[in-house]
Amino acid sequence: MTLGVLESGHADERAPLLRWMIFTGVCVFGFAMLWRYGLFSLMLASDKTHISLIISLLYLATTLHCLWRTNAISRELDTARRIEGIVSAGARKLTVAGATVVTESGERLPPGAITNHIRNLVLKSGLQGRHRLDQTLLLRGLADHLRGPNMLGSFASDTLMKLGLLGTIIGFIMMLAPIAGLDAGDRGSIKTSMGLMSDGMAVAMYTTLTGLIGSILVKMQYTMLDGATARLFALATDITEVFVVSVLERENG
Repeated sequence: MTLGVLESGHADERAPLLRWMIFTGVCVFGFAMLWRYGLFSLMLASDKTHISLIISLLYLATTLHCLWRTNAISRELDTARRIEGIVSAGARKLTVAGATVVTESGERLPPGAITNHIRNLVLKSGLQGRHRLDQTLLLRGLADHLRGPNMLGSFASDTLMKLGLLGTIIGFIMMLAPIAGLDAGDRGSIKTSMGLMSDGMAVAMYTTLTGLIGSILVKMQYTMLDGATARLFALATDITEVFVVSVLERENG
């Protein structure tokens, strides 16, 4: 039964990475279809400003960052479950040994953000003596450490959106600029102006579309990442409040 629970927990903690892979696989399939039917190359050829290409490259870089963070959070979730299994098995004493924490049976907690937090709690408990152990400030520091790198998602999503709007403005400028030199009696001039206006409209539409799609996809990725980070922080709070703080306060009388 215990083995089944651990296996289930291990699969659950790897779920953020699996969800990201499923989501990205669907996106890759969509991009492959666009490339297969020539729509992606048409966009690149029609956008004279290359803003759509810049948006695509920024989206790729942001996706790789989200993969790195999702993998890190998945590993931390797996480590947190292992720590929970160790401290919930009846650890009556916790001591600091270098950069890690050791139980009374000599078992070391696996390295990670949660172990660092527990190490700080043990050190704080030993320094403050017989006082109630308050980990509020330490939990805030842990939250900042876990959620800080995820802020890139909001910045990237907003940047992609604004780049799309910038392309829209540039496209409209390109579209309206030929009107100033338009000669109603010259058919060649009208034909040339219509071609330039068409190019400007293409820039405006393609950059807007690329910016909107990129912004939405980035937002969805980091929303899933934020949910996994929130679960990790909740698990860390439960472990420390239920098992660690109670043990340390009992040691201090």
